[in-house]
Amino acid sequence: MSESSGPLTGLKVIEFAGIGPGPHVAMLLADLGAEVVRIDRPGGGVINPVVERARHRVTVDLKSEEGLAFCRDACAKADVLIEGLRPGVMERLGLGPDELLEANPRLVYARMTGWGQDGPLAQAAGHDINYIALTGALDAIGKAGEPAVPPQNLVGDFGGGSMYCAFGIMAALYERERSGKGQVVDAAIVDGATSLMSFFFGLPKSAVRTTERGKGLLGGAAHFYRCFICSDGKEISVGAIEPQFYAELLARSGAPAELAEGQMNPANWDEYAEKLAALFKTKTQAEWCELLEGSDACFAPVMTLDEAREHPHMKARGTYVEHDGAWHTAPAPRFSRTPGVVRSSAENGSDIVAGWTKE
Repeated sequence: MSESSGPLTGLKVIEFAGIGPGPHVAMLLADLGAEVVRIDRPGGGVINPVVERARHRVTVDLKSEEGLAFCRDACAKADVLIEGLRPGVMERLGLGPDELLEANPRLVYARMTGWGQDGPLAQAAGHDINYIALTGALDAIGKAGEPAVPPQNLVGDFGGGSMYCAFGIMAALYERERSGKGQVVDAAIVDGATSLMSFFFGLPKSAVRTTERGKGLLGGAAHFYRCFICSDGKEISVGAIEPQFYAELLARSGAPAELAEGQMNPANWDEYAEKLAALFKTKTQAEWCELLEGSDACFAPVMTLDEAREHPHMKARGTYVEHDGAWHTAPAPRFSRTPGVVRSSAENGSDIVAGWTKE
């Protein structure tokens, strides 16, 4: 196990095992130096070795007094608790925020859920697709006249979920420096995904700036902001919004001269898209990369996960790292003095907790 060196070195975190955004929150903290002890239930185990890296695991029977006593002791020493159970479950176990904050007033108690801790849907089951459906985010994704397309679980679980939970934890820790007190962070995916939509709330509605499915500049309707298929069946992406970038795209690709006029007129987009589609089908993805990549044409090839790892830019930045014989995503963001590092897990998480002391 490599030594911690990140900006969160010394931060003590208890993670109650779950799926989805909760483990991703813990990974983000661990990558930046936090010591994360994961409370697993009997029969649990590693589901995703990348997201669950640097996790010091302890198997605990939460139905036993011994197991609950261990959790209370660990949380009394911890800085942060992360849990993603349905509202009320931790309270019924005697591990709710009232009890644990009384024993450890400095504890930041982070609750990661889809619907939030209250509201009519708080007790209902759900997944990423349901949460982003309720926020208006899913309605904007896909082709006009066709059902909405789930964007994997990036927008809900991770964009609106784990990233906001991690941000909330950091904010609570910052405030604790002034007050000396912890607090509860209610990180709901519906709240985070709604916050992600702020950009669209703030824009004046128009044919160009709209969240109507399959329409608008950013929704896939614009010929200069979409993906195209090449002669080899692979895809490329263009995003030449600004006029100078659009001009460079047209010049470098050899596009028809008439495309230079009326870029921002939605009435032209379908016709211009057909012309660009025909043009981009004349060369392979590699050939278009040779012509456009690295220029101001706002271009990138559409890569698979394995291809992305081998791309020269990603390799030069060390965006993927090999650790314990497997490829991992590198810690993000990056720090000049205290860089994060991918670390292994301790064999016994209870030994880690035993070394913790109360502040």
